[in-house]
Amino acid sequence: MSKSAAVKTPAPKAAGPGRPKDLGKRASILEAAQRLFLEQGYQGVSMDEIAATAGVSKLTVYSHFGDKETLFAAAITAKCQEVLPDELLVRPPEGPLREQLRAIGHAFFALITSEEAIAMHRMMNVPGAAENALRELFWDAGPRRVQEVFARFLQARVAQGQLEIDDLALASSQFFCLLKGELHPMMACGLCREPGPAEVARHIDATADFFLRAYGA
Repeated sequence: MSKSAAVKTPAPKAAGPGRPKDLGKRASILEAAQRLFLEQGYQGVSMDEIAATAGVSKLTVYSHFGDKETLFAAAITAKCQEVLPDELLVRPPEGPLREQLRAIGHAFFALITSEEAIAMHRMMNVPGAAENALRELFWDAGPRRVQEVFARFLQARVAQGQLEIDDLALASSQFFCLLKGELHPMMACGLCREPGPAEVARHIDATADFFLRAYGA
């Protein structure tokens, strides 16, 4: 999952003066954007259509997000936060390190194997369906953000003496690549069904154990 060149996700446009933004409208816009981007692709969706689907004016959409690129990045980030919140990555449930890695693993695997994530993955890999700049937006809002936040979790465990890691970014990337394993690409290619709970648990347990054998103090 590592990517050699760092590309910054465009920061959302600053809100102008006036009343605080309506969080309910913002949520409706994000929900509409997620669905339409998946159904029609980035190029096939207009801000007018997103506004109509969300039940708001186009001015309201622009007021919250500024432009379509910012909205796309925000939609990806919102989906990641919904299934794999930063709080879980930085402060997972109390317990042994292995159980913490398992909890993060289950959340991440649920995220990448969801129908929305598989559809987005396929859209990003269809020639001509997305420009490189759009793929970079997707990468920064999703995989890169997750890896960077998880690296902070690893850094804290190194400081506590539970792990020995020289390259935190590499170790973070390796953990999520291990979690994808063979199952995720096969699902993305339509070559296998969604795995059952027992199969997922076995895969995540093996991933956590492998990672700890590599980096355990």
